[in-house]
Amino acid sequence: MDVIGTLLTAAGAFAATNLDALVVLAILFLSHRAAEVPKTWKIWAGQYLGLGAIVAVSILAALGLAAVPLQWVGLLGLVPVTLGVRGLVRIAQADTGRAPAAAASLASVAAMTLANGGDNVAVYVPLFRGMDEQSGLLTVVAFAALVAVWCTAASWLTTHPKVIDALGRWGHWAVPVLYMAVGAAIMARSGVFSLLMPG
Repeated sequence: MDVIGTLLTAAGAFAATNLDALVVLAILFLSHRAAEVPKTWKIWAGQYLGLGAIVAVSILAALGLAAVPLQWVGLLGLVPVTLGVRGLVRIAQADTGRAPAAAASLASVAAMTLANGGDNVAVYVPLFRGMDEQSGLLTVVAFAALVAVWCTAASWLTTHPKVIDALGRWGHWAVPVLYMAVGAAIMARSGVFSLLMPG
């Protein structure tokens, strides 16, 4: 198992699919600072519950693809690449900024995480399908650690309004680029390029 490569891929996939969630988290923490709603523990727990559900669905879907040769599953890497290209086109055409919905309870925070991360599955399924059990477990552990990093960073961002403003203004450009990078990494790891370019 390539530990460093797995961790870098996991970090890239997490960042690509959760950069917009950082803004949502920051707003939740701002809401907590202003009105003490939602409670800090509910924000953290909601993130873990929501992302945990997304990862579980992705792993189950990846197991369902076990009968498909890994190289051909690598073609699923085209999904995040396509999402990235589509995102860049939409940004070029119009402003795609979205205002996150308010959340107060643990269930609503988890639901917001699920709704905001619906496209994560398209990235995570081919990612997990291309890994052995050890790499998959390491990726899940990395995701869990990165949720803590994300929550800590979002809380810190609430003390730096200029950073939040910059993230809200330019962060949506980074998401499509990261999607494309993760998609290319998935395809490279699967060996699908050797099928597409024989010889």
